[in-house]
Amino acid sequence: MTAFPYTLTEDPRPCFGLVALQVDETIEDDFRRMFPLETARLHVTRVPSGAELTPETIAGMETDLPAAAGLLPAAVCFDAIAYGCTSGTTLIGAPRVQALIQSHARTTTVCNPLTAALAAIQALGLVRVGIVSPYIPSVAAPVRAAFQAGGLTVPDMLGFGECIESRVARISEASLRAATLELARRNTLDAVFLSCTNLRTLRLIPELEALLGVPVLSSNQVLGWHMAQLAGHGSVAIPGRLASARLP
Repeated sequence: MTAFPYTLTEDPRPCFGLVALQVDETIEDDFRRMFPLETARLHVTRVPSGAELTPETIAGMETDLPAAAGLLPAAVCFDAIAYGCTSGTTLIGAPRVQALIQSHARTTTVCNPLTAALAAIQALGLVRVGIVSPYIPSVAAPVRAAFQAGGLTVPDMLGFGECIESRVARISEASLRAATLELARRNTLDAVFLSCTNLRTLRLIPELEALLGVPVLSSNQVLGWHMAQLAGHGSVAIPGRLASARLP
């Protein structure tokens, strides 16, 4: 066989990485919606995670994060890499998540839903934020505490008391809508945050904002927004009022 001469080129599109939970059925679809193929490249890896999300299984994810990040293409210097777990970030800690990912993948920017949510809330000038979570109290409560530690007021929080991830991915839009409306009915809020990357929230956000008259944020939405903001990527399809917000 004769070796035929060839040249090398680089794809000019920005390149993003996503470390998704093994059990997450939602975040990858949401990211491909927010980062259209013609505007950005997206490489996805998975980190082992238990069928139940508990403080113990989250601790196991901390151990496995470097190996999961190491499965992203080594030749790529990513514009940003996201870790797709709100509760996981809360319990592991954002600085630790960043260090674990950067130890095995090339990027200067590591994003997570918790830091992204706080940045989005600040960019929108919000203070009183209610939270809807699918989880049991031991997993959901630390998110509320992290918001409060970030200077926010969290008057109320609703949860579905679920810990089985396959059920979280199948919580209906009707249930999410009802919980969000109930939370807003019994509190005066600047916004509602729908916590969890496995919840199917993206299509629901514009409708809820129209009903409530306040911003409605979700884990995947704020994570995609924050990645795009930090990377200076303008062609991103963020739903809701957050689309027009900019980092200070």
